[in-house]
Amino acid sequence: MLLLIDAGNTRIKWALAAPDAPLGDWTLADAVSHAGLDAAAAAWRAAGVTQAIVSNVAGPAVRERIARALPEAAMVEWFASTEQRAGLRNGYRNPGQLGCDRFAAAIGARALAPGQDLVVATCGTATTVDAIAADGRFIGGMILPGLALMAGSLARNTAQLPQVTPGAGSGNVAPPVFGDNTDDAIVSGVLSAQAGAIERACAAHGAVACIVSGGAAPYIAPLLKFEHRVVDNIVLVGLHAAVRIPGERTC
Repeated sequence: MLLLIDAGNTRIKWALAAPDAPLGDWTLADAVSHAGLDAAAAAWRAAGVTQAIVSNVAGPAVRERIARALPEAAMVEWFASTEQRAGLRNGYRNPGQLGCDRFAAAIGARALAPGQDLVVATCGTATTVDAIAADGRFIGGMILPGLALMAGSLARNTAQLPQVTPGAGSGNVAPPVFGDNTDDAIVSGVLSAQAGAIERACAAHGAVACIVSGGAAPYIAPLLKFEHRVVDNIVLVGLHAAVRIPGERTC
């Protein structure tokens, strides 16, 4: 059994797949907080994991905890950004500087939409918006604070603005563009900033495909005014593709 792990700043997403399973066809998938890693480890042991590929942007302490949680017999790859992998060429000035989660997301997006100029947006603690050329070149992208970071910054750094969460206040997932109360005005502002960044990236790149993923995708995607596809766990899809598609490998 193949184990795919995406360790992010807030949660650890993981999935189990049979060796020959199609991309995204997982026998089990879950997400836990960093504190919930022990419960995930029990599921990994019970599943008979023999191979694992891990994308970790949560730092060395989380990497060490994941290493201890993995079954001892499993062959483990700590996924890293390289010059080329699974049909994707890394166009970053320093390829190793590209976050491994962004590289995996781009691999996954290209695997789902091959041969197209596309944008992949991953909306989590941070929002990343990256461009991929039809010929398989990762061009580069944007990094901006995610929804919660944007809203939290307003609450921390202003005297009178409250902490709000999308979906709170009036109960609208997407409030009017011009909110008639402070909570809705803040939510509209942070959502518009996120959607605007994605739309600007697609326009600048001339993208014919856009993939949106991440925990905040259900709030942001409905605001987009162009065709797009919401894909759960695009980083895990990319890790799956990295294992299945021949190419350069870093262990």
